[in-house]
Amino acid sequence: MRAVFDSLGAGVFVIDLAGRLTTANPRARHLLGRSGEELLGSDMHDLLHRGPDGGTVPRDRCRLLSVLDDDRPNEGSEEFFLRGDGGLLPIIWAATPLRHDGATEGAVVVFHDFSLHRDIAEQTAAHLAALEELTARLSMVAEVSSVLISTMDTSDMLNRLAGLLVPDMGDWAAIDVRTPGQTGELRRVAVHAPGDHAAARSLRGPLPPLPEASRSSVVRALRGAQPVVLDAAALAEPPRTPLDAAHRELFERLGGTSAVVVPLHTRRQVFGALTMARTAPGSSYSEAELLVLADLARRAGLVMEGAELFEQQRHVAETMQRQLLTPLPQVGDLRMAARYWPAQSAAEIGGDWYDSFLLGDGVLTMVIGDVVGHDLKAAAHMAEVRNMLRALAWDRTEPPSLIMRRLDEAMTHTSDAPMATCVFGRVEGQEGGPWQLHWVNAGHPPPLLITADGHTRFLEDGHGPLLGLSSALHMGLGWPNAHADLPPRSTLLLYTDGLVENRTRDIEAGLATLRRHGAALARRDIEEFLDELLARIGPGGDDVALLALRIPPERAGGEPSRQHAYSPAAADRGAPGASVEDTPVRDTSEPEQPGETTR
Repeated sequence: MRAVFDSLGAGVFVIDLAGRLTTANPRARHLLGRSGEELLGSDMHDLLHRGPDGGTVPRDRCRLLSVLDDDRPNEGSEEFFLRGDGGLLPIIWAATPLRHDGATEGAVVVFHDFSLHRDIAEQTAAHLAALEELTARLSMVAEVSSVLISTMDTSDMLNRLAGLLVPDMGDWAAIDVRTPGQTGELRRVAVHAPGDHAAARSLRGPLPPLPEASRSSVVRALRGAQPVVLDAAALAEPPRTPLDAAHRELFERLGGTSAVVVPLHTRRQVFGALTMARTAPGSSYSEAELLVLADLARRAGLVMEGAELFEQQRHVAETMQRQLLTPLPQVGDLRMAARYWPAQSAAEIGGDWYDSFLLGDGVLTMVIGDVVGHDLKAAAHMAEVRNMLRALAWDRTEPPSLIMRRLDEAMTHTSDAPMATCVFGRVEGQEGGPWQLHWVNAGHPPPLLITADGHTRFLEDGHGPLLGLSSALHMGLGWPNAHADLPPRSTLLLYTDGLVENRTRDIEAGLATLRRHGAALARRDIEEFLDELLARIGPGGDDVALLALRIPPERAGGEPSRQHAYSPAAADRGAPGASVEDTPVRDTSEPEQPGETTR
């Protein structure tokens, strides 16, 4: 038993009923740094027991001695023993009454060095705290990322970004951006601070130009694309340029003892700078926080670059489409009108077009079409198909089906344009007879005919395969010619599928809605008819093209009014028989608002 006592890996000592040490094993002597002579006979409490600060512990509060009073085991980990070298030994311990022949003669105390366990516990707590902080940062990054991609409005996105960063990353935030098209112009688009929101809003607006040379924090961030940390000394420096003074005003109005200016950038360019500040004395930004802010700023820069590219693509595509949507010919008493409703997303700009022109034999054409795709390439293909159709049709006096066949073969063999839908029609009228539409339909929604008394019907005939599928012709498919009378004062409407189909409405429901509203608007002026139709239907995100024809009323005596006889030679001389009147075209230099139509 003595060998067991001496070999234990834990410190063990025995005290008598008076609390004096009667024996101690080698491990106890080693942990306490004391010899057996120093320990034996000494009062355990007075010699060893100390508080966390090294001070003595009142004897009546000694939990180790309580075993002698209660005659029950006890244990704990919030105790300290005084070592022989004066150092404190944190211990985890257990004390048990020592009984002999039924009587308590003292207590046995077993203890371990708790410093290693305490270090592990502290490390674990530190790791947990770091993990919680990292989780919070990742959650914030995820929330910010969702905000960044939720809108294409850059100002709104940046304002929401500043709001999300306060107060987690600072007491206030401000964002300055370069003005598009102006290399030296800056504008403060967002300031977010708790409390006085009016004061924060008053700090927004134009900023002084970016100086050619300056060591200011904003300039260094915009020029170097690296975060710039500002401590109290840097903030105390006097401003040297008007831009420095405008940046200093943020700190004068909102306070701040430390700050960081982070560029909003991509690899190609810097779009602006984010300023984050803290107002508590002695506060600063850690390396980890700088990395988080730099990452968020880079993400914002990527979104801003994407928005810029979308706007460029939208502008190019819309400009191309508007250049191709030529003014409409107005022949005699026939009245035509058209609308182009641009897509609400730059990514949705595509291949919708309408067209109308006079053929060499004096016949008026009506065309509506849609090239597959919703991007700038689709718009380019649309231009290619439209121009091929014009070139193939204008000098030919042949049925629409042959024109469509020639267009399909041209697309297949001379163009990389993909599939397309199209309605191509000739509006013909002979003396003593009604106006007629002769047409073919290559996979497009059917034209809608609306009589003056509100009766409607879709012109379902003339259907054939989509353009660009010449293999269908080898299978015996083609485009049958169709014709229909156009009653006096009736309206013929050609449209693209964006009017009747979107992500929330199938085409059958859309056609029914179009038919209902078309009937209700049958007596409206042709221009008002199209405006009101678009307002009532409210197309979704896709672009929409509309082309409408109003047949004139019958003249007295029951004879329909007629277009003047047309000849190309007369048109060249400006003779009355070649009267052609163009409808007004909106100046496309003006910005379009969402849902605005273009005539």
